[in-house]
Amino acid sequence: MLRTMEERDCAPNVVTYSTIIDSLCKDKLVTEALNLFSEMTDKGIQPNVVTYNSLLHAMCNLGQWKDVITLWNEMLANNCKPDVISYNILVDAACKEGRISHGHDIVERMIQDGVQPNTVTYYVLMDGYCLQGKMGGARKVLSSMMSIWGCVPDVYSYTIMVNGFCKYKRIDEAMELFREMSQNGPFPNTVTYTALINGMSKLGRLLVAQELFKEMSAHGLIPNLITYSTLLHGFCMNGQIYKALGLFKVMQNSGLNPNIIHYNILLDGLCNAGQLTIARELFSGLSFKGLHTDVYTYTIMIKGLCEAGLANEAYDLFRKMGANGCLPDSCSYNVMIQGSLQNNDVSTAAKILHEMVSKGFSADISTATMFVELFCNDTTGELIHEIV
Repeated sequence: MLRTMEERDCAPNVVTYSTIIDSLCKDKLVTEALNLFSEMTDKGIQPNVVTYNSLLHAMCNLGQWKDVITLWNEMLANNCKPDVISYNILVDAACKEGRISHGHDIVERMIQDGVQPNTVTYYVLMDGYCLQGKMGGARKVLSSMMSIWGCVPDVYSYTIMVNGFCKYKRIDEAMELFREMSQNGPFPNTVTYTALINGMSKLGRLLVAQELFKEMSAHGLIPNLITYSTLLHGFCMNGQIYKALGLFKVMQNSGLNPNIIHYNILLDGLCNAGQLTIARELFSGLSFKGLHTDVYTYTIMIKGLCEAGLANEAYDLFRKMGANGCLPDSCSYNVMIQGSLQNNDVSTAAKILHEMVSKGFSADISTATMFVELFCNDTTGELIHEIV
């Protein structure tokens, strides 16, 4: 586009260059973006804060801190004043690397430079604390938003906290904060409810999770795809397969179209519950629904068939993966090998093992353990000869 403009005697300006640089940065083509940045400055076109922010964000994502500092200093030298987005980029990068104190230092510096932090600044700091499980620090940031910085915490601020508590299984504190929101505001949204449902489901507190699901609907909040996948996984993980099937039907009736993630969760639950007939029917109907089966779908079914003693059918499905444009990965190979060994088919296991190694994959701990046990019980040495 840039070259076409030049050919037509339409001189690109800072907006043109900045737009293309931003696009390159989003595609992680930082070298190409920097080359274009050099071209623009060589032509006497002065970069603006938007140009610098695109490059800073891309460099931070790649952890190129030396280059970030160099570019920051160049930005200041060119009298281009960083804005709140510039500082937030640095705070976010520092927090994601676990350097929360450095993130706080950057916030102090931005205030000294006359740039007022915004809600995103505090989201980033809270998220940084939550990533490290330092919920007390996140709480302090939430409290400080209004008392010190005069910034009103919104539903997103609280949701970060609720999600953080759930992530570290501090579910009662998550529930306390959730009820505080419900009573005093801001009112929880779909994302808040989903985070809490996820936390409850992972701890096996499915009755509470179901009540929350009903409550959000009663408040006019519409469950999204993630809400359904979260509760669906909770039911399957806890062996409540018929409730999972019921929820799946509710989801379909709501007008939401389940994607392959939902089907994979349900297929896994069905196989684990020994409901292979239903799983087979569901699996065979995926293509008719326009869904593309992925490597996880195949691996789930292969494992289910092997555990049901249907190793031959599992092997046929394993071989169909490549023909259907879905190449087996390390997990698929290991599951097929383990299934063959569980069904006393050492010859097939050995063949797949050699194929797996030739593809650059390695045996996982479960596969390796099964082979070691096999060798230990092989008094004649015939199995070792067959495998090697």
